[in-house]
Amino acid sequence: MKFFTLVLASLFSIAMQAQECQYSISGVVRDFHDGQVLPNATLSINGYQKYALTDFDGKYVLNGLCEGTYVITITHPECEVADFTIELNGNVKRDFKLEHHTEELNAVTVKGQNTTKGSSSSAAQVLQTEDLEGYSNASLGDALREIPGVSSLNTGSTVVKPVIQGLHSSRVLIINNGTRMEDQEWGVEHAPNLDLNTAANVTVVKGASALRYGGDAVGGVILTESPKAPAKDTLYGKTILSGASNGRGYGITTTLMKAYKNGFYLQGQGTRKRSGDREAPDYVLSNTGVSENDFSVGVGLDKFTYGFDAYYSMYDAEIGILRASHIGNVSDLIRAINSGEPDVIRDFTYDINAPKQDVRHHLAKLSVFKRFEKAGKLTLDYSFQQNNRLEYDIRRGENRDKPSLDLKLTTHTLQSNFAYDARSDFKADFGVEASYQENFPNPETDIRRLIPDYEMYTLGAYATASYDINSSIKIDGGFRYDFNEIDAQKYYLNSSWEDRDYDADFSDLIVERFDNQLLINPVFDYHNFSGTLGGRYQFVNNWDLKLNFSSASRAPNPAELFSDGLHHSAAIIELGDLRIKQEQSYKTSLELNGQTGGFSFGINPYYNQINDFIILEPTGLQYTNRGAFPVYEYSQVDARLFGVDLQAAYYFNDQFDLKTAFAYVNGQDLDRDRPLIDMPAPNVNTTFSFRKAEWNNLNVSLRNQSVFKQTRFPDTDFEVTYINDSGSEVTENVRVSESPEAYSLFNLASSAEFKVLNKSTLTLGLFVDNIFNTAYRDYLNRQRYFADDLGRNFKIQIKLNY
Repeated sequence: MKFFTLVLASLFSIAMQAQECQYSISGVVRDFHDGQVLPNATLSINGYQKYALTDFDGKYVLNGLCEGTYVITITHPECEVADFTIELNGNVKRDFKLEHHTEELNAVTVKGQNTTKGSSSSAAQVLQTEDLEGYSNASLGDALREIPGVSSLNTGSTVVKPVIQGLHSSRVLIINNGTRMEDQEWGVEHAPNLDLNTAANVTVVKGASALRYGGDAVGGVILTESPKAPAKDTLYGKTILSGASNGRGYGITTTLMKAYKNGFYLQGQGTRKRSGDREAPDYVLSNTGVSENDFSVGVGLDKFTYGFDAYYSMYDAEIGILRASHIGNVSDLIRAINSGEPDVIRDFTYDINAPKQDVRHHLAKLSVFKRFEKAGKLTLDYSFQQNNRLEYDIRRGENRDKPSLDLKLTTHTLQSNFAYDARSDFKADFGVEASYQENFPNPETDIRRLIPDYEMYTLGAYATASYDINSSIKIDGGFRYDFNEIDAQKYYLNSSWEDRDYDADFSDLIVERFDNQLLINPVFDYHNFSGTLGGRYQFVNNWDLKLNFSSASRAPNPAELFSDGLHHSAAIIELGDLRIKQEQSYKTSLELNGQTGGFSFGINPYYNQINDFIILEPTGLQYTNRGAFPVYEYSQVDARLFGVDLQAAYYFNDQFDLKTAFAYVNGQDLDRDRPLIDMPAPNVNTTFSFRKAEWNNLNVSLRNQSVFKQTRFPDTDFEVTYINDSGSEVTENVRVSESPEAYSLFNLASSAEFKVLNKSTLTLGLFVDNIFNTAYRDYLNRQRYFADDLGRNFKIQIKLNY
């Protein structure tokens, strides 16, 4: 009887199930952007053994479902995993949309893949995360020298400024987490005010083709991006400890990310760096210590169709300037320049005294986005930046602790971009940007202002597009217009105003005259037009050719117009010119990349014609109550730059590879038929690497950096007549033009990984820079007149991923 009852209950249950669980969900899975169907997408119901695979037309059917609530997970090889909730009380037809290529884009962002073979016609490269971590205790400029065609303009060993194919400062835009840095980049000794440890990858675009970020990128654009949060519940981070023998420095940086499956995330990062006096092979470089404290925080929501990101960072650095570069009288300055020996050598110390820089930079940004079906993504950004730069000269008496330069630069920027991606073969970007900037030089320094009070207004609009003609040929182009207005309040000494014959051209700018000076109110407007056109042709697998034409227009910056006095941390007197107008660049760039077997290569020749190129050149010496300093003046010439960046690599097997890169720049002043000043010398970098995954992922590399003598430089030497120490009148030729001799350095890098705790990895690194303690000087180091560059440096690094 019991058996009969059990059989009846089972049959009744089966009948009920057959009656109630015959519902289905069907539809099509499409790309969110362009509506194209997505075949081979997998749909699964959480908690049930129910699966479906979309066919060639993107169609699917999930059968045998009961009434209730279901969570359907959809995966696709080139899409982000997505979950959808459905209430089922009958047959349902439901189409789903996924964001195609999201996983591919994330791979580029997180891993930092080389983009020289990317779809754009512009020459661009990305530094991988592993490369950036090796420079955790260094600067952005140090890391970028890994890229062919990128060098650095140094002020001693502490201030490193990137140079792209011979161009630097205001001609190179730095985009920090989507925001253009406004940190008084006009100064040759003003290094980028950002912490390299905040970046997951750094992209260098050579030339003016990245119009979205600005039309004045005559040299190029440097893009740093923060880590992207994964769409899952997770908590992870890393800590890097660094130590260096040269300067007896240390550094610690920590990054932490908390992400949630719903797209919400929190991130934080902090860095502390400290080093004392650096050392050349034969002596201490007195007063070259650095103290740096940085942090950043971010919070956001990254949903499928909308989201926001809020970000704040603070960079705070105290940077010593070589004491021997500030000299009290003309005879000592001439002796130092001509002899090349430091005039001041003291015992090692961590103390940072005048001359020095004290820089603090705040960046706050809020970004929101909304995706529109079969259209694209609209983004709106607001950013606030404040840069406070203090420069301390050697002063005595009651002013000894008072800065000689105190500038506060405040910038508000509002920008919007719409990225159209509804078609797989056509992409476009449209955007507008507006900014307001105010510079306030504190008058309490008791020294004439190098840069005056000014307000600057900018308004820009751009459009770029790319089109895939077929699977092998792609073209891209764009146009940008920028309006700039500078409204300044500037004091001039009567003698300076008359010496430059400004009365003839600018008498209408005079607001008020005083006993020995006058006040002017210049208001200058600039209309700048920039454009780019290029194409990419992939003619066989792993071979592609890029051609790009670009034009960039750059308005003069306030320093080029108004500089008028001693630039203390640069140890020079700078003189601007009110007559300077905007410069216009016309650049042609060709790039060929190829790979066959284990051999790969890339060649990137370019030609850049720049009309009204703004240059800063030495013109003499001047003695002030602060000491004796070289005088540098801004002027304009028509210029031409051409060169080539080469790179090649050969992978012998999984353990050994050899890489080499060569860069050459030829700059010519067409007006005076002579070489341009401050062009990088030809250089070649070769690295031999060994790796063994079975030995705790051991990596060892030996790198040779060889820099040739720069034989192309203008003759800017000048004669100076002065009274020497014995009271006699002496005339001497001051050798400021001649470049240093060629040099060759060897560097060693090694690392190994160890599993610790549960899922954590400990990486130990040992590095040696300038292994043979070679004494050398670099042509692009402004303090080469006074001292040798850095000697041998042993570095250790401990990295914990958790």
